[in-house]
Amino acid sequence: MAKYLLLKHYSGAPAAVNNVPMDQWTPAEISAHVQYMQDFADRLTKTGEYVDGQALAPEGLWVQYGGEGRPPVTDGPFAETKDLIAGWMVIDVDSQERAIELAGELSAAPGAGGKPIHEWLEVRPFYGVPPTVTE
Repeated sequence: MAKYLLLKHYSGAPAAVNNVPMDQWTPAEISAHVQYMQDFADRLTKTGEYVDGQALAPEGLWVQYGGEGRPPVTDGPFAETKDLIAGWMVIDVDSQERAIELAGELSAAPGAGGKPIHEWLEVRPFYGVPPTVTE
């Protein structure tokens, strides 16, 4: 089994087919979307393929070590993940093909008007073993 991260984006990915921002959805549309995500996770839990997943709030900031005796540095001239990353799900599957299959299904979560979003999801494998450094 190999672990994959299914990464949902607020922005930065190609536009979804049903590209209505979530802040313009009705409460019922949001509930249907969240229920789809939960049902998907529940089904993968039964097959042993679900590891974890979370939705992320848009709030957040960058933090960096500021140096000895100095406070941490926050934010900077970077793309803000709080503007980009909406949430994630970790799956543990037999193959990359299965990860792609599940990402395609997850991409069809309902959005505005109850129609599937068909959003783009980023699929990234976890390192099985940390890479070795050669000198």
